[in-house]
Amino acid sequence: MARNRRRTPVSKPRWRLSALRLRQLISLAALLGVGIVVLWGALRVLDRPIRAITISGDFERVSPVQIEAALGSLDGVGFLSADLDKLQRRVEKLAWVEQAGVQRRWPGELSVTVIEQTPAARWRDDGLLNTRGDLFLKSARHIPAELPSLVGPPGSEARVARRYLEMRGPLAESGYQLAAVHLDDRGAWRIQLGNGLEVRFGRQQFEQRFARFLALVTPLLASRDTGARHVDMRYSRGFTVAWTPVSRKEQEEQVGMDTNV
Repeated sequence: MARNRRRTPVSKPRWRLSALRLRQLISLAALLGVGIVVLWGALRVLDRPIRAITISGDFERVSPVQIEAALGSLDGVGFLSADLDKLQRRVEKLAWVEQAGVQRRWPGELSVTVIEQTPAARWRDDGLLNTRGDLFLKSARHIPAELPSLVGPPGSEARVARRYLEMRGPLAESGYQLAAVHLDDRGAWRIQLGNGLEVRFGRQQFEQRFARFLALVTPLLASRDTGARHVDMRYSRGFTVAWTPVSRKEQEEQVGMDTNV
């Protein structure tokens, strides 16, 4: 008895489709390779040596010669391959440079823009703080005479600068210029005004004592013809004023009690 055998046809189109995809991938890879070679060649042609460097900014403390020296030698450095971030960091390492920008200008020029530091206060003997309270120069040869003097322990630059900014406006509204702020190693505060008056606040309750000084002491000082030498606010309910002697022995007016330094 004959048996009927069923044969399963081989799916030849599937193999043909796979071969087609393989050829497509090979063609795509070849095209990509050609594109990469062309791009590489174009970059080689365009990455020509840097021909010029322009430096711009309002220069008072930094010279273009210093900036050029900070950039270093650019011999052999290509226009496209130059590391702009690295060049920027080199310039910003200069003491008087606050911010720098380096850009490319076609076809072969680098443009360097520099913003100098703005000194806002003197720190201790010969340091300089910028407007953010950062100590950007530890030893300055020349310090503008009009800068306020800030003094404090190492690492307290920003804290003392903030305190100065907090007091400067309210004192100016009362008619006084803030000339100096001092924070000692114990954490005690004292200030000096533009007229030479020293005000001592101590370590505790600074905000309350400063508010009391503005509300009570400044009107008292304005009403007296005789100048004051120093004011001591280190009291829980008052203050003392040491008046400058004119023709009689120095007197000290005391208001309040319960010293709490």
